[in-house]
Amino acid sequence: MSTHRMGVLGKKLGMTQIFIDNGMRIPVTVVQAGGAVLGKRTPDKDGYAALILGFDEKPWRVTNKPDEGRFKKAEVPALRFVRELRVADVKALEGYEIGQKVDLSKLFHEGGFVDVSGRTKGKGYQGVMKRHGMPGFKRTHGTHEFFRHGGSIGCRLTPGRVHKGKRMSGHMGDANMTMQSVALMKIMAEEGLLLLRGAVPGGKNGYLVVRGAVKKPTQNWRAKVEMQETASKNPMKASKAAAGAKKAAKK
Repeated sequence: MSTHRMGVLGKKLGMTQIFIDNGMRIPVTVVQAGGAVLGKRTPDKDGYAALILGFDEKPWRVTNKPDEGRFKKAEVPALRFVRELRVADVKALEGYEIGQKVDLSKLFHEGGFVDVSGRTKGKGYQGVMKRHGMPGFKRTHGTHEFFRHGGSIGCRLTPGRVHKGKRMSGHMGDANMTMQSVALMKIMAEEGLLLLRGAVPGGKNGYLVVRGAVKKPTQNWRAKVEMQETASKNPMKASKAAAGAKKAAKK
């Protein structure tokens, strides 16, 4: 499957929970999704095929002149979040006109899977224990001021340097991240909302790019729910019930 897939832009509104038909509670992330078509990239002119989308209106007074011209040409309001989404070929661009809004129900379906790209929460400068999960040093008599240190980082004369990729303290978070094969629980096309199972990168009001999943999930989430339903919630009660059934059968 090609990694160049059509998608939409969105904003993370927060998390909530929904209840499916069997009464099971599912945590979901609410994403306000959509986008207006600002332009196209074609292989003949640009060497690749892509769709330029914009999302989330902003005031004209904070828009620079180049962007103002692009928005007015497409006959759309000023938009904060603009991205190019590359597609496999020029055929994928058919049906999209400049200024048109993307229809969520045509791109995705409930129960399907999507890849969500965003920017993670920034944690600032952190030590090795929080950043890399190192255990730290023992807190016993004789240990002085080295409880959360990273330890030795060198190798003496040979090679006489610190190896590349050495796990040390430094800036944590605030990096681009993609979560793959996130279950799409519900599409609210009229409200422009997507309900995604579990958490996605970034904080509230963070911008996201949602595309169709590039990998095929190993197991459908609905199958997992069915397995949880068939399994006993209390194994002790289940064993007692089985023992009682055996006694009744013997009588």
